[in-house]
This record gives sequence, C-alpha cells and structure tokens, in this order.
Amino acid sequence: MKSFTIFLLGALLSACAHAQSTGIFRGSDLQKVELREALRDVAPGSIVIIGENHGFKVHQQQQLDIMATLRSLGHKISVGMEFFTYTDQPHVNNYLSGQVSEESFLKAISWGGLSFDFYRDQTLFPDLREGSQTLALNAPRSITGKVAKGGMDSLSAEDRRLLPPQFTLGRDSYKERFLKMMPHIPSPEAGLRYFTAQSIWDDTMAWQASEFISRHPEQTLVIVVGEFHVQYGGGLPDRLRARSTAPLLTVSQVNTHGLSEAEVAKEVQVSEEEGPRADLLWLAPAESPGQ
Repeated sequence: MKSFTIFLLGALLSACAHAQSTGIFRGSDLQKVELREALRDVAPGSIVIIGENHGFKVHQQQQLDIMATLRSLGHKISVGMEFFTYTDQPHVNNYLSGQVSEESFLKAISWGGLSFDFYRDQTLFPDLREGSQTLALNAPRSITGKVAKGGMDSLSAEDRRLLPPQFTLGRDSYKERFLKMMPHIPSPEAGLRYFTAQSIWDDTMAWQASEFISRHPEQTLVIVVGEFHVQYGGGLPDRLRARSTAPLLTVSQVNTHGLSEAEVAKEVQVSEEEGPRADLLWLAPAESPGQ
C-alpha cells in the first residue's frame, strides 16, 4: 500500500514542476479534486474540521476559501475556534456584535502568541443576521495546565465542573503518535499527564461543537484547529463521533515547502493502521509563518 501510494502521488505531482505538491486531494485515494466538487455533498448540520499549521497566511486563506465555498453552496456558516476558551464565549459574542473594540476583546480573553491578524477574518466570518455564530471551543488553560503538571488529582471540585461530561482519554494510537511528537517528556507518568491534558482539549472542543450543532441543525459548523488534532481522526474527530451523529468532513492542510515528491507522498500516505490522514488534503507551500 505504501509503495503504491508513493508511486500514485508521484505520478500526480510530476505533470508540472511548478505545480508540484499543490492542490486538493481526496485522502482515501489521493485523487485531485476541485474545492467546490469536494464540498458539494456537505449537508446542513455537518461539521467540517480544518487542521492548520498555526500562523501561515496560506492556510488562513484556504480556510476562508472553504467557508466561502460552503456559503456559495447555500450553507449558513458558523465557525468554531480552538484559540478561544469556551468560558470566554460572552466576550466573543460582544466582539462579534460590535459592543466592544477588538483591543478590548483581546485584552478580555488574554490573547497572546500569534498575531490576531491570522484569525480575525475567520472569527468575523459568520453572518449574525442569519443566526450564525463564532464558537469558543477550548478548555480553560488553567485546567489543562494543572493536569499537565499534576494530573487529574490536582483538579479541585470547581475545576472538574468545567470538564466535559463523561470525559475520556483519546485512543491508544493517538496517544502513541502524541508521545512520539513530544520526545522531551521526561517519564511515562509525565507523558500520561500531558496526553490527558491533550485529551481534555479535544474532548472539550467536541463537547462544545456537538452541543452547538444539536441545537442548530440548520447551520454548518467549520472548526479551525491545529493540524495534529485532526490527523488520522484520532483527536477531535474521534471525540466528535463519540458525542454526536453529525456528519463530519476533515481537512488536513499540508505545508509542502522544501519537501521532495517522496517526502510529500510520505506525509499524505494512507496509514495501514489508521487509514487516511483526512478526508481532504490541501497541499501548498508556505515558507514561514506570516506567508
């Protein structure tokens, strides 16, 4: 399977050197598709999860293209953001409705790190006139920080009330990939704490998204989240399927800058254990954050 996948993608990408490693491909068979065709079968009440590398303008534009195409197909688009804590939803609502300035909003939610320029357009995309919303999805940082340092036993009763109902850890294959990505973790016990925090992140987002789409089946919810949460379905998609019957479409945004055809093929190959990386793979080069 792996050698065939590499051969197939190499054949697809070799037709034009300047178009190498770009475009949208189905994750299952790596056949190239147009965006409108790829989204045509999405129905209202669905959840579309887009995995990104944080801070790349190319990925920001791809996300907006997906949202705009869905809107052109008749969807009412609500947007879920990993980057906002669900307890800050009132602040998000006030910002979208124009009741507070952007500066006041960012101060209220303690925004830090990447420039908000990367996420402003996605945050403001929903049309409030049609009932669409921007959702704050993530767990409070105080909760995940405590768990990463001290495990679940470090949480107070008040902390636990902020956890998703029936919280469970992510599946074993997801844990294995997570730990391989975190080689600096000093011990198995620390690894479990960090993975528990990661699972709280995923399950909280799934909880908030599933609650929203059950209340608003006329909407299509587009979630913007870090790429690892999407890959092979083990993180957020897995938790959503456990909490909701809403149809899912996953999109993996793959940065191909500096990669050879063989390296690109390895990135997108179908896993023998876990299947496709995502339903759709959007391949494009992005040289550095901000581009």
